[in-house]
Amino acid sequence: MTPTRSSAAPSVVSPRAMAETAGAGGPRAETAAPTRPQIIAIYGKGGIGKSFTLANLSYMMARQGLRVLLIGCDPKSDTTSLLFGGRNTPTIIDTSAKKKLAGEDVTIGDVCFKRDGVYAMELGGPEVGRGCGGRGIIHGFEILDRLGFQEWDFDFVLLDFLGDVVCGGFGLPIARDLCQKVIVVGANDLQSLYVANNVCSAVEYFRKLGGNVGVAGIVINKDDGTGEAQAFAAAAGIPVLATIPADEDIRRKSAAYQIVGTPDGPWGPLFETLATNVAEASPVHPAPLSQDGLLGLFKNEDVGRDVVLEPATAADMRGGKVIERASLEVVYDTV
Repeated sequence: MTPTRSSAAPSVVSPRAMAETAGAGGPRAETAAPTRPQIIAIYGKGGIGKSFTLANLSYMMARQGLRVLLIGCDPKSDTTSLLFGGRNTPTIIDTSAKKKLAGEDVTIGDVCFKRDGVYAMELGGPEVGRGCGGRGIIHGFEILDRLGFQEWDFDFVLLDFLGDVVCGGFGLPIARDLCQKVIVVGANDLQSLYVANNVCSAVEYFRKLGGNVGVAGIVINKDDGTGEAQAFAAAAGIPVLATIPADEDIRRKSAAYQIVGTPDGPWGPLFETLATNVAEASPVHPAPLSQDGLLGLFKNEDVGRDVVLEPATAADMRGGKVIERASLEVVYDTV
């Protein structure tokens, strides 16, 4: 399937409307009422705009009177930088290590900071080449538990996870039912949709093992109207929670660490809709696509769908030289 290219942005499908299609050939939605807090893990390809989306989403939710905690779970520790105007916050893992050396305990004030009603923190990770990022995530959540994570009073806890890898610590929310639902961020390109599809596959894998996490939908970022991400959402059976256009005003303000998801700003209605859809979205069972299915979302000239796999030969591996070697196998004559 190749989507029709147009300049019009793809329409947003309400999670409520998606839920109404369940049981009639639509995605399989959960029927249980959302618990409080709603813990939501957001996944996506590196650089796709998860941090941008989450900073503005959390800011809008707080402006709506909701209690929101944003936790960056990417070793780059850049989730909260937009929220705090480009400033980096002390990470939980680094602060814990320093406090341990000093014989002190980590406190909330050491690692959690707030702006206009949004509470935010970064788990962090090991220095490059000095440890496993996924293991660092697990260690970070162990520290959160000691700080009373299970007792905190929030309406929403938003977790920003690197989506390129959904194993080990990065798959923690899905594998251990740490969250109720997952949101993927993608765009109209094969790499970001490949990652989004991998996350859907991980959700279904752990479902078969008894897990309860579902996919709440996709946020289409940097949307140019070509429609591939919209086609992916339809094929995977997940709703589109919002489409954020590839707009110069958004790009410029984001690069300057400015929040655009303010109620009185030009992009306020977009993020108000996103906040509503995120809150209402029921977790569904996605239908992950095969690699050929993903390629089928794009035109032939945009991907390598027409490439033929030509098997290599032993001669190819030796630069065209064929070396005959006598067999060492002993063959016994039968009587």
